[in-house]
Amino acid sequence: MSTNSDQVWTVLSMLEWGTGYLKKKGVDSARLSMEWLLAYVLDVRRLDIYLQFDRPLSPEDLETLRPLVKKRALHEPLQYITGSTEFLGCTIQVNPSVLIPRQETEQLTEIILERHASQKETSLTVLDIGTGSGCIPIAIKKHAPEWMCVGIDISEEALRTARSNAELNNTEVLFLKGDLFNLHGSDAISSLQPDIIISNPPYITHEEADELDPQVINYEPSGALFHDSPLQIYDSVANYASSRHAVLYLECNHKFAAEILDIVARYYSQAELIPDLDMKDRFIAASDSPK
Repeated sequence: MSTNSDQVWTVLSMLEWGTGYLKKKGVDSARLSMEWLLAYVLDVRRLDIYLQFDRPLSPEDLETLRPLVKKRALHEPLQYITGSTEFLGCTIQVNPSVLIPRQETEQLTEIILERHASQKETSLTVLDIGTGSGCIPIAIKKHAPEWMCVGIDISEEALRTARSNAELNNTEVLFLKGDLFNLHGSDAISSLQPDIIISNPPYITHEEADELDPQVINYEPSGALFHDSPLQIYDSVANYASSRHAVLYLECNHKFAAEILDIVARYYSQAELIPDLDMKDRFIAASDSPK
């Protein structure tokens, strides 16, 4: 990228150059990446850059943009480069200590809000186990402000990010440190009486690592992605949720969905698989009388 005085870069010329450059580096959705980077640097909405194609980029704009394009060319996730992403109308800050919220997780959150829409004015307590960035309880609190929302995570760095996100979105969410395998052992957690429990735990096996995109495997926190025995996590969460007589919602690896459903069915009389937008068995909902 030339930034000498003889070269005048406009939004359009930079968009075209950057798209070609990122394509050569094997970056998926190269044009979309450049759109987001330009929007971030210019502090405009992404679609607004199409109204500003002739806008010249200042030397300061170019100086800011150059290292961002280089990072994206190395397959660093766009959300880590810009520092945030959108999640159900909330701005969620992300960094390498937390997973980038996925479309599937957004869908799960929407399912929960839809299924409990008639209870939005009641005082429900919602617990998100393995909260990461806090996107789930923050979005739920934003859309159902009467509910008490709590998130737990074992990572102090993740909890700091989650608390910052709650403040950023002007939501009152309680975040606590907790272990997926010792949910009964914490006084703060054991004292909770949640009506709804949600968990999107690490559910990718190490054998599946080669199937992941380089930007996932090289940049996102492995502890939030991988676990050698993901079925044990779901058993722990289902056990805890049933002891609290809570409605349970899980996100899971579609390859193990049937096995996870069997685990949940040991604790709940009603458990169902729910497909994601790609029609893969991605979510489990369980309710009614715990066994």
